[in-house]
Amino acid sequence: MGDVLFIALRRLRVPLITLILAYAISVGGLVAMPGQDAQGQSASLSFFHAFYVVSYTATTIGFGELPFAFTDAQRAWITFSIYLSVICWAYALGSIFALVQEPVFRTAVARGRLARRVRWLDEPFYIIAGYGQSGMALAHAFDALGTRSVLIELRPERAAQADVDDYKEPPLALCADARWPEALRDAGVTHPRCKALIVLVGDDEAVQAIAIGAAALAPELPIIARVHSALASANLDSFANISVINPFESFALNLQMALATPAVLWVEEWLSSVPGSTCPVPPEIPKGFWLILGFGRFGQAVSRALEHGGATWTAIDSNDRLCDQPHLQHGDNSIDSLHSAGIENAVGVVACADSDAMNLALVTRARKIKPDLHVIVRQNNVTQRSLIEAARANLCFVKSEIMVRECLQLLVSPLLNRFLLQVRKHGPKTAEQIAVRLLTELDERVPYIWAFSCEPASPGLRAVLNGETAHPLRLSELLINPQEASETLAAVPLLLLSGDTEIMLPPLDTELKAGDRILFAGRRGVEGLQSRFYLDPSPLEYVRSGVEPQRSWLFRTLCARFAEKAAIDAR
Repeated sequence: MGDVLFIALRRLRVPLITLILAYAISVGGLVAMPGQDAQGQSASLSFFHAFYVVSYTATTIGFGELPFAFTDAQRAWITFSIYLSVICWAYALGSIFALVQEPVFRTAVARGRLARRVRWLDEPFYIIAGYGQSGMALAHAFDALGTRSVLIELRPERAAQADVDDYKEPPLALCADARWPEALRDAGVTHPRCKALIVLVGDDEAVQAIAIGAAALAPELPIIARVHSALASANLDSFANISVINPFESFALNLQMALATPAVLWVEEWLSSVPGSTCPVPPEIPKGFWLILGFGRFGQAVSRALEHGGATWTAIDSNDRLCDQPHLQHGDNSIDSLHSAGIENAVGVVACADSDAMNLALVTRARKIKPDLHVIVRQNNVTQRSLIEAARANLCFVKSEIMVRECLQLLVSPLLNRFLLQVRKHGPKTAEQIAVRLLTELDERVPYIWAFSCEPASPGLRAVLNGETAHPLRLSELLINPQEASETLAAVPLLLLSGDTEIMLPPLDTELKAGDRILFAGRRGVEGLQSRFYLDPSPLEYVRSGVEPQRSWLFRTLCARFAEKAAIDAR
């Protein structure tokens, strides 16, 4: 509101001064005009009566000669005051209408309104800086998880797009430059319910400015920054609360795993995709000689992945400024260039151009020479998906999908990232066991991921974790429906973190201790049912005995007396 008031006072300074002068002249002149009372005696108006008469006269809401009939001199001055005030009010109202139409003022009003709504938020939320393809996909993913988003977007048309997109709970959109500390504060970076800031703007310089500025404002806030260069990544790695994601390197790592350990990649994509979506198809990438069409940042990342995965490659690029290396061939991607690069011996091609139309043309040209090529293509614009679909690619690089998967992996459950690192470490056999168990106990859709913490401070777990009960808490008891003991919850325990020990796929008879954390994958709604174990001891007693325990003092007293009477009768 401070910015709005400042802009209004600065823009309306001259109209307000003009209006004040017009009132001052009208009131002063009316006081000076000679008048008469009802008895014909000379009497002038007081300042109060003069201001009262000028007020309703200037605003044209009526006219009356008070407190007594006016003289001709007073009526002449009132006539002058009417024309003067009408002109001044017309000037002031015109200035107000012009101010309301100014983009700067409208932006300040919208920003102040959003800042107030953010301050009143009483639920966890994420801040997304940049509402492009990746930002939109991530906001929809958070919406599917039931979490609120706050958007910061510099382009007005993109910020306005959030109001028309289909959301269950529309995000709050702020049209501002996220590099400004005031914009970050208004978006809620320092808000206690803010869970993380995700920076998805296109320019690496802006990404660094936003991420570092937010880290200075909120040193404890988790920040995820998307970068495309090694220099930007190195600059941000020195900040403890900033996680860096390079989508090119992430895709290259996935490609490397698809060549060496496809089962590991399948499990990783399955667990880190948008919950509720269709299970991804296991990738099949052949080893052998590959042709890379375009050797920019994406093409270079792909080449390193192919080498680490045991494949060979040759790249074709028309940019003469690229450094010469043995596997790089300068050419125009023509049929002759493809032949000279050895396309007859290739098992696949990677179309890495910055244009979707160009990638489609490259794939079509390559398939004319060798129809059975395995094709990997880069999609640059989500609105041109039809061009990529026309390429009939075996694997498609979509930056927004990579970012959604990586961000969910880091934000939704920190244990998920540790679990996936363990899957990579254990290799394909463990990944296949996990896939079989997920398919058997759940279904072929992406499960919901959450963590259950064995906190002794929780009312429902205090007694059992502090050793006050006869039996310790076991993992199997957390998989019983606390509302219907005969039913088992559709969830799979993936990882048990007990102190510094990580246990993959822990046995169901595992005894849980205070401080243990369990990573679960399950169907929608299971997390809410499982959270009932935190509330009070009743759910745990119910799943152990199958009998609903008495909750009120009256019923507990009656049951104790009945039990005592039964014991006496038995003796």
